Amino acid sequence: MVVVGGGLAGLSAALTAADIGADVTVLEARPRLGGATASFARDGLWVDTGQHVFMRCCTAYRGFLRRLGVEHLTTLQPRLDVPVLLAGSGTNARLRRTRIPWPAPLHLTPALLGYRAFPLGQRLRAALAAYRLGRLDPSRPEVDGVSFGSWLARRGQSPATIEALWELLTVATLNAPADAASLGLAAKVVRTGLLERADAGDIGWAEVPLQRLHGEAAASELADVGADVRTGVKVRTIDRTATGWRVVTDSGTLDADSVVLAVPPPAAAALLPEGAVADPERFVDLGSSPIVNVHMIYDRPVLAGPFLAVVGSPVQWVFDRTASSGIAESVADHPERAGAQYLAISLSAADDWIDRPAGEIRDIFVEEMRRLLPAARDAEAVEVFVTRERTATFRQAPGTRALRPGPATGLPGLALAGAWTDTDWPATMEGAVRSGLAAAKVALGGWRPRPPSPGPARRLLPVVVTSGGAPAQLGGCGSSPVSPCKTSQSSRTPETKVPGERPSSSSPPGSSAPRPTGAPSAPPLPAASPQPSPPSTPPTPPSSPASPAPPASPVPPSSSAPPALPSEQALPTEQALPTEQALPTEQAPLPTPTSAPTSAAASTAAPGATPNATSISTASPTGGFPA
Repeated sequence: MVVVGGGLAGLSAALTAADIGADVTVLEARPRLGGATASFARDGLWVDTGQHVFMRCCTAYRGFLRRLGVEHLTTLQPRLDVPVLLAGSGTNARLRRTRIPWPAPLHLTPALLGYRAFPLGQRLRAALAAYRLGRLDPSRPEVDGVSFGSWLARRGQSPATIEALWELLTVATLNAPADAASLGLAAKVVRTGLLERADAGDIGWAEVPLQRLHGEAAASELADVGADVRTGVKVRTIDRTATGWRVVTDSGTLDADSVVLAVPPPAAAALLPEGAVADPERFVDLGSSPIVNVHMIYDRPVLAGPFLAVVGSPVQWVFDRTASSGIAESVADHPERAGAQYLAISLSAADDWIDRPAGEIRDIFVEEMRRLLPAARDAEAVEVFVTRERTATFRQAPGTRALRPGPATGLPGLALAGAWTDTDWPATMEGAVRSGLAAAKVALGGWRPRPPSPGPARRLLPVVVTSGGAPAQLGGCGSSPVSPCKTSQSSRTPETKVPGERPSSSSPPGSSAPRPTGAPSAPPLPAASPQPSPPSTPPTPPSSPASPAPPASPVPPSSSAPPALPSEQALPTEQALPTEQALPTEQAPLPTPTSAPTSAAASTAAPGATPNATSISTASPTGGFPA
């Protein structure tokens, strides 16, 4: 099996296939894995390609982190708590889940009634609108075809309520203001993130650079299961043959039994062979929506808490990245950073900012932060730079559901993956992982699992939630200085000003070091998280090691059952996810902003890929990441 694209969608598909015995090759055009959720090095700092958060309801993404053994490197709130600064009055509000164990959706009532961003009468109307949203069917065309903003206005939501409450959700999760967002996707966010479970909306974030959390950890795990990961390889064509598929890259030709195409919409439209989907050009009609990030390093702390939402200001969300950026380790070379705080300002739906000069953006946001944060008035912003994601997500506008394809194509053994495909979810990390699981199920349809190869048994360590809400792991990757994550040379972050141009020659602070291999085998330990229900179709038992069965002939996707996803159908509600475009940083002030380099289609597969397996169980760590 060849996976084209090394973002979250491609990595989840590759791990699922490799775990059940397929020979997998991952092809990525960039010099590192991670796609839109990665990091690059800048002057001794780790800079993430956008600020990404997740919620407790993101069960597939959290299962992906557990599969990589890195969930302990994230923090998950014990209960939803969003501090909100009202810029107009300078007062503070809080959107916080009650401690009282009310059942969903009643738990939302105290949170809304206590949210003092607008008058009490509007809070009551907001609670009623939330319950009405929960009764909508997001899959219906008449729901998807309506804008969220117009629906809210017809239900008595004032402009102040829409800005202070609803757009806190839609701008962050849909990368669009309410008037430009699909009602169907907004309803999905509110229903699954806030209404179905009392704790579904608790927010989580990474405590390490995303490159370590995703790209390096995935490279290590894929190497452990024998997958072939090739970075810096561009795919030119994907052609059907009499026996399977041929993937032509700029470095050679690869034959495979199946292919998962996990690249952005324009690249997918260009690579899909004739007959795969009807009118692939419609993918281009999904469009794109940008995100801009303003990175500010102050000479002293100016923000208390891990993040802050702002209403009535160009500033939307501010995140403290001091620890995860490795700034403390850079002080030796940058003495001015001693005691500094690194803040990242995330501007979603950034059409008004994407083409402004970096110097202009710097001046606006340095002054705005002084106005908003009293501590910033006496502090100095010693460094300010800008990153731009021009095609951060597809434009999640009314009516776009009809443009999003499912994982199956019209050709056996060829599947599509990506947060832009029809996952029922917005373009988020959760949607990307779920698309990879679904695509692997389609691409592997009809294949039989081979006998397990000899060698030490894989050992997945349980994740334990500490009293402070941060997951901790009993040993394992990164749990102690003597047990760091392994790293793969092919996945290390480039240390250039513009990420993605060349591989790194050394690892900046925060990168993971190789860990010893060949650890003694041990039986799997029980996971601390709830287990999803077993798959509806049990996996085909492996054939005898002495007489392995030949692979079954591929089954057309139309004849296979729908992909078995984790049992908890939860809606992604993390920060809107950037796409596969690597971003340049711009030191502010600059005369003009540098343009983001365009990323060619990711590359392809390995020769002699082995056939797949009939059924992918999403209930076990080696069969599709537990929810």
